[in-house]
Amino acid sequence: MNTGSDGAADAVADGDDTVSDSGAKPLGSRAPGFIQERRALHLSWQVGVFIVGLAVVVAGIIMLPLPGPGWLVIFGGMAIWATEFVWAQLVLRWTKRKVTEATQRALDPRVRRRNIILTTVGLVIIAVLVGVYVWKFGLEMPWNIKQ
Repeated sequence: MNTGSDGAADAVADGDDTVSDSGAKPLGSRAPGFIQERRALHLSWQVGVFIVGLAVVVAGIIMLPLPGPGWLVIFGGMAIWATEFVWAQLVLRWTKRKVTEATQRALDPRVRRRNIILTTVGLVIIAVLVGVYVWKFGLEMPWNIKQ
């Protein structure tokens, strides 16, 4: 089972603490050293981390249509996987970058002004529709209206 974490773990173990361009931690396994030194123990550690992460991600997926913090739990499961697997670390870095970009776009004054205008227009339209309904039918529920 090639997870891609052995190469980076060996590089870190050799003292090659190269950091990526973004200043983030090096990729690879974050298992304790005594676990990384023993191949069978490290493989069983990876299987355990994968199973725990999978259980958390599945719970998050179940929470998406049900009440609960589905996306938060899914990202928590990805963070568990990222402690051991390079692919999960890369996915989390990409997600963090995209969230940061979206936050910066949302905080742009022109975008904020547009969002405020659109929200105000939407609320005015809803208020007019509610006003017309109350004027025509009173405060009756739609299923109690007799034509």
